[in-house]
Amino acid sequence: MLAFKQETFHSRIVLPGGEVTDRPIEIRTHPITGRTCRITYSRGEEREPGAESLPEAPPFAQDRDNCPFCQARIALQTPRLPPELWPRGRMIRGSSTLFPNLFPYGRYSAVSLFDDGHFVPIGTAGVESYADSFRNCRDYLLRVLEHDPAAVFMAVTQNHLPSAGGSLLHPHLQVQADRQPANHQRFLRQRAALHRRQSGTRLYSDYLAQEKQAGRRWIGATGPWQWLAAFAPEGFFEIWGVLPGVTSLRNTREEDWTDLSRGVLCVQKFYRSLGRNGYNLGLLLLEDGSDDLELRVVLTVRSNYAPWVRSDFTGFEVMLGDMTTFSAPEATAERARAFWPQDSR
Repeated sequence: MLAFKQETFHSRIVLPGGEVTDRPIEIRTHPITGRTCRITYSRGEEREPGAESLPEAPPFAQDRDNCPFCQARIALQTPRLPPELWPRGRMIRGSSTLFPNLFPYGRYSAVSLFDDGHFVPIGTAGVESYADSFRNCRDYLLRVLEHDPAAVFMAVTQNHLPSAGGSLLHPHLQVQADRQPANHQRFLRQRAALHRRQSGTRLYSDYLAQEKQAGRRWIGATGPWQWLAAFAPEGFFEIWGVLPGVTSLRNTREEDWTDLSRGVLCVQKFYRSLGRNGYNLGLLLLEDGSDDLELRVVLTVRSNYAPWVRSDFTGFEVMLGDMTTFSAPEATAERARAFWPQDSR
């Protein structure tokens, strides 16, 4: 059994009017990583400038003339894959085009475009355009494995808007593979292998089974993908999608990527309802044959891209290493369920 630990305590203060009050704080321990996060419920009462409603589009939302990712300029302004990896230079899958990242983060680093709209507001992308982009990422990563079997540490990520780290507005995914693991990949490989040795079962399936039984953070499903609010979030309104029993890209079906895209858009629509416009997405993959770590996508909302909006990371996250959020994951799940199909809950 995975341990879902939480401790609630109070900080006593005297308000300016003389009233003594106890402010609740909860510390939760992540069942997988062991990291702690803090939920400071009283901060949820604060006004959040820029998040009262969805902000206006960025001032450069219509600036297609200078965007290298818009269809008219892809051929002239984006790099090409080396011929030994992909002779045609760029990979096309439906509406998606994939090419190398001009500023690579690893040995194999690429960009997968979806939707030719220069600015696609959160929650409004087409399901199949997203699915084409995910499938393009899959095809690229499998091609990398054929070319370099040692590049087994893989990831698909997204930074939507500059507040989430995005450098270009045009919607795209980042995809990479390396011979060296990132910190999270290194930890998850060890943790998943240890759990399998000790229990004979897979880590995320066990996590999911306990959460579905508890029910409080369970949200719904899109096909085989199971969606829930993270018990001990490491970002605001953190939501996971888990694909039980699938540990390799080789074992995914075409429809799995459509179902993933449906779930991602459900999360985005929920974030949009909160008046937020930026988010991060991450899907970490181990293609080392270990068969322990199932596919899991993680989404967290970010501070809005708008003037004078407070960053979502403070000294507590950067210097102390504890995520500090303001709302309970149970409340996140309750609010998010409305954005999943009725028959999937």
